[in-house]
Amino acid sequence: MDIRQLRNDEFDASTALSEYAFQYTMTPEQKEASRANFKPEQYWGIFDEEELQAKLTILPLRIYLQGRKLDMGGIAGVATWPENRRQGHVTILLKHALQEMKDYGQSVSFLHPFSIPFYRKFGWELYAEYKKYIIPVSKFPAKLESPGRVIRDVKDISILDTMYEAYASQYNGTLIRDESWWSQSVLRQNGFNAVYYSADGVPQGYVLYELKDSELVCREFVYLNEEARGALWTFFANHDSRIERVVLTMVPSDDELPFMLKDPRFTQEKVPYFMARIVDLKAFISQYTFEVNRQMELTIRVEDSAAPWNNGQWLLAINEAGGANIEKLADSEEGVSDLTTDIQTLSALFMGYKRPKALYRMQRILGDTAKVDQLESAVPDGQTHLMDFF
Repeated sequence: MDIRQLRNDEFDASTALSEYAFQYTMTPEQKEASRANFKPEQYWGIFDEEELQAKLTILPLRIYLQGRKLDMGGIAGVATWPENRRQGHVTILLKHALQEMKDYGQSVSFLHPFSIPFYRKFGWELYAEYKKYIIPVSKFPAKLESPGRVIRDVKDISILDTMYEAYASQYNGTLIRDESWWSQSVLRQNGFNAVYYSADGVPQGYVLYELKDSELVCREFVYLNEEARGALWTFFANHDSRIERVVLTMVPSDDELPFMLKDPRFTQEKVPYFMARIVDLKAFISQYTFEVNRQMELTIRVEDSAAPWNNGQWLLAINEAGGANIEKLADSEEGVSDLTTDIQTLSALFMGYKRPKALYRMQRILGDTAKVDQLESAVPDGQTHLMDFF
């Protein structure tokens, strides 16, 4: 068995495995479009005498964390033929991918799990969820007179991206989109867009949506102020002659729309979504800012069976400015740790998905309660969100 990157001439073998594993069939036109965008260097496979047995993709992406931009390795397309399952191929590929991402400076990794328990075994943990609303026309926000105007079918991606960046940078774990990602992933889907411009012509919000029978399905509702939110809801309400409800997906979990409505009794669902994993603990902490006004130190024993460079006891030192350094202790330096946890718990914690005290109550963090209190005060509040898929 060999592990290597795919070659240009292995597009058909890769596509055949994906179609079988994920139960879809591409049309000839779709296949040729996919072939034109095929980047074999992003694919890693296990081969037996040049026959592809299993594969995954590492997408070189970037995310927002604490308002800054971090390199992230997106794991996608993990697939193996059924006759090769339970032979450890995926385990080998995931561990290999962790080393590759570390080498490329991708200190964190995201994936969409087919099974949450499966990927937890390799250190990934839930970090993002979204709300889904189904709101009948009778419970829409009241129509408003806005000073600006809504324009449909805006073609300029830079206009959408400017609003998206301002909105997404408020959250931890949102994707940084380039023009290619917008055109090939976000806008490739069927549907419409509409942009709200303020009275002085500044774009303040947009929606991406589809009309399906009696429903308006909105997959992105981005607004920079309440004026834009109200104007876009009025735009939706003006479809009331042909729709019965709006279905909002990918709503951030901190959204307060139900409380703002006259009658908030409509269908609301919270959906676990993507998982995150700290790939390189030392590199990740060097890019993280804590919230303290004094120096602080604590020792943390971290369990990480898939990435041995993270496994062991660490000394975390935080300075008065919130910068931090974390160093692995040698065997001779190790003593009783202040705290004990695993890499998936730290991933949920530092992404801002769960708080230290909550994780301590769940027994996901063990140790000195005073040190947990210190960590609680040092880790800034953060809200996670993701609107993309890969």
